[in-house]
Amino acid sequence: MEKSDIDKALAKIRSGLKQDGGDIELVALEDGVVKVRLKGACAGCPMSQMTMANFVEAELKKSVPGVKRVEAVA
Repeated sequence: MEKSDIDKALAKIRSGLKQDGGDIELVALEDGVVKVRLKGACAGCPMSQMTMANFVEAELKKSVPGVKRVEAVA
């Protein structure tokens, strides 16, 4: 699993988030765990946990072999 693979997948995810006024930033990559920060409208959205599980984590696991889980950090 390469950082560049994660960046490519996040670019796809980012386009969806930007439609709702949000964004996403890669914070760290450690042993298959991708740590990201939601920004903009997504940062304070009550639906952010669902977005992380159903959209961000699902897309990263599908697009990048080796992703075990995705964690949101503040």
